[in-house]
This record gives sequence, structure tokens and C-alpha cells, in this order.
Amino acid sequence: MINEDKFNKWFGLFIMVGMSIAVCTVTAMKLGVSHEGKSLLLLSAFASLMGVVGTVTSAVGKVYTYFFSFFDVLIYGIICIINWKNGGAGLGNGLLHLVYFVPMQFVGFFQWKKRETSGGTVQPRRLTILQRWLSLAVFIIMSVGVYVALAHFDRSSSDALIKTAVLLDTLPVVCNIIGQFLMSTAYMEQWVFWIAVNIASIAMWTSSYRHTGDSFTLVYIIKYWFYLFNCCNGLRIWIKLSAPKKQPDSVSGGFVE
Repeated sequence: MINEDKFNKWFGLFIMVGMSIAVCTVTAMKLGVSHEGKSLLLLSAFASLMGVVGTVTSAVGKVYTYFFSFFDVLIYGIICIINWKNGGAGLGNGLLHLVYFVPMQFVGFFQWKKRETSGGTVQPRRLTILQRWLSLAVFIIMSVGVYVALAHFDRSSSDALIKTAVLLDTLPVVCNIIGQFLMSTAYMEQWVFWIAVNIASIAMWTSSYRHTGDSFTLVYIIKYWFYLFNCCNGLRIWIKLSAPKKQPDSVSGGFVE
């Protein structure tokens, strides 16, 4: 029988090494073709590596996850704003990270600290049936709202009723927002949204690769596959950790939920 702790350590190492190679490969390729902004590329790579560590440690519920994820979202948000000021895109993404994701790292740290076990890991919880239905309703409403907003500013020539590119852009945004909230409040269901984020990201970059053949996109596809593997393992772990504990029945001597 496979030891759970050993499996998680080796699996985490596999994910961390794989994603780190993907991040370093993308950075090296961009440094090779870029003549300016190399310091931002290196800073972005550092943030991505912090994100890699944070992603792996969050799967096993380590409270210090937020130390790494804080630097990841803060630096990424700043880089997006800088890119926007230089005439590029990224204002919306930058504001999302700085206004929402950065504060939620502090919320997450203190919430996880309250639920910290003696082993330094968080004690996860599960949404009630009502809370799950409410989460689904929020997801649908937010998805429609974000899709309409993005479709309004979409510059593509597509006249289809549902624009695939806009939809693939909408889903990660909404799932990221809800996933971060559920993560910061230590709910197991966060992993469902992170899995959705990665599936949508893989689909988006695969579509981009088919249209452009850009080697950068291929590395991003590999990167998000690693993220997806990690999220599936995180869901598996958190389902176990959040399972209702059986307590002794003082009358019958048996166990009750």
C-alpha cells in the first residue's frame, strides 16, 4: 500500500519541477527574442516560481502557502499595470490582482491560521447543499455579466451568438474570483473552480497554438496541464481532510457522524 505522505511529497516534487521547467523555458525563450524589459521578465519569472510553490503547498493545506502566493499575485498585478502604462493590455487583470487577489491572501492566511492543526496544515471544510447552489447561482450570474462586458469590447470579427474566444476568457476570470474566495475561507470546493480554470486555460492556449503555431503557447499548455494534475491531487486530498469526523457514541460505544 502506498504511503500517503510519501506519495504527496513525490507528487508535489514532480509538479514543482515540471512547472518550474515550463516557467524557466518560457522565460529563456522570451529573453532570447526580447531586447528590452528583461528585468520585468525575470521579475515575472520569480513571481511565477513563487506561484508554483504556493500551488503545490496549497494542495496539502500548508498555512505558509500564502507567503508564496502573496508575492505571486502582487508582482503579477504590478507587471500588468506597467504593461498597460506602456501601451499594452493588462489593466483589468492588474486591478483584479491588486484590488482583489492581494487582500484575499491576508484573509486566507488569517482564516487558515484559525483552522490550523498541530501539523501546520489547515482543517478544510465543505459547503452545505444550500451554499453549493448559491455558489452555482453566483457563478452563472457573474459569467453572464463578465461575458457581456468582454463581448462589448471584443474586437474579433466573429458574428456568432456565443463567441468562443470571449467565453474562454470569461470562465477563467469568474472561476479565479470564486476559487480564490473559497480557498481563502478553506472550502474544499475551491478545487472544482481551479480545475475549471486550468481546463479553460488549456483550451484557450491550445486554440491559440492552432492559429499561430507559436512555441510559447505550447509551453503554456504544458504548464497548465501540470497545474491541472496538481489541482486534481489537491481535490483528492481535501475531500479526505474535509470528510466529517466520526466521534464515539458515549451511550452505545459505537461511532456517529
